[in-house]
Amino acid sequence: MTKTTEWNKQFNIGVDSIDDAHRKLFSIVRKLIHLSKDENNGKWACAEGIKYFKSYAIEHFTDEEAYMQSIGYKEYEVHKRLHDDMRYKTLPALEKDLSDSNYSQESIQHFLGICLGWLTAHIMIEDRAITGKISNKWKKDNAGKDMRILEDALTNTLEQIFRLQTEVISEHYSGENFGNSIVNRLTYHSKEGKHVQLFMDFEESLTLHIVSSMLGIPFKKMDKMVINAIKELSQQIADQVAIHLHLTSQYQLESSHVMTADQFQKEFSAEYFDYNLLLNTGNGYFAFCIQLE
Repeated sequence: MTKTTEWNKQFNIGVDSIDDAHRKLFSIVRKLIHLSKDENNGKWACAEGIKYFKSYAIEHFTDEEAYMQSIGYKEYEVHKRLHDDMRYKTLPALEKDLSDSNYSQESIQHFLGICLGWLTAHIMIEDRAITGKISNKWKKDNAGKDMRILEDALTNTLEQIFRLQTEVISEHYSGENFGNSIVNRLTYHSKEGKHVQLFMDFEESLTLHIVSSMLGIPFKKMDKMVINAIKELSQQIADQVAIHLHLTSQYQLESSHVMTADQFQKEFSAEYFDYNLLLNTGNGYFAFCIQLE
């Protein structure tokens, strides 16, 4: 893991102050990874380091936003919403998870994995677009009323099916790795020939909790039965969300198959997704993404 945090010149966007801040953020993550391996004092050192990371990241967001405004960057509003999502949703939710778990190894790994993944994707896609190295990824930003409706439908569904009280921690999930997981892709088609793809990414701990709760038998590892159960449950989640959104008569299921986390991340980096939610269920993380075609 440490190797992936080494500074890569491809991360440079060509603005010295921003590039310097990015290097420092990666340096903090490297230090946190090292501290997290210290079984004696690591958790408390990590606690201080995480506070520093959050403080520095928020300061960097403010500086980067000021730079975008100074050059009249036309995608400023969308970019700022991505920062705000991290500022006001993801980082506070991760901090709460850390505090509630007394800085457990799992919660620290969640924090590091999501922050590292977010930084990498955000720099390579959103920040490089500031200086025109690539085009902005977000064709449109669906934050707003439609997102609220989807969030309510999804959280209600997860509570009804699994009795899980979920919290949305990001409305702009970018495929960050939050640990071992299983991803199911569902493809739907309409009579008019339109297609919709749903991607559901279940953290392994959540998957095992769900199946164990269903059967009253503790499951400690993934097997074919567990995977098949999650495939079926994914379809049930999709059906219930569709009912909440009044879409049941418009689309029919065409295919359903399991992907690895690596396959999902490659798909995510190559394609545009219309809705991207990351949720904490209290028993593991869950991502729900929609691609409209």
